[in-house]
Amino acid sequence: MRPSNTLSLLSAALCAALLAGCAGLPSPQPAAPQWQTPGPRGGTCDAAPAQKVLGKQSTASVTEQARVASGAAMARVLQPNQPVTRDFNPERLNLVVDGSGRITAARCG
Repeated sequence: MRPSNTLSLLSAALCAALLAGCAGLPSPQPAAPQWQTPGPRGGTCDAAPAQKVLGKQSTASVTEQARVASGAAMARVLQPNQPVTRDFNPERLNLVVDGSGRITAARCG
């Protein structure tokens, strides 16, 4: 066999081996943060059950309680004068807080 053919075959074999290594099992995905786990009703938000948190301090546990109650897939806390995206997301619960961090409104979007 000529040296150029041997080099071509070795290069092809190396490429095939590298590609085969890439085709292994997918790496495990890290667990989603708790506030992004799916809600109990498939992720679509219903703000009515979340109204029970109005007047409470916006802690992580209260935010999660409201998210689960609403069935939303995610929740965000909106501070006074905070710039936010205006896109409507039916899977998101928005908790509006006042200057002291108390929840004043709970709505979907």
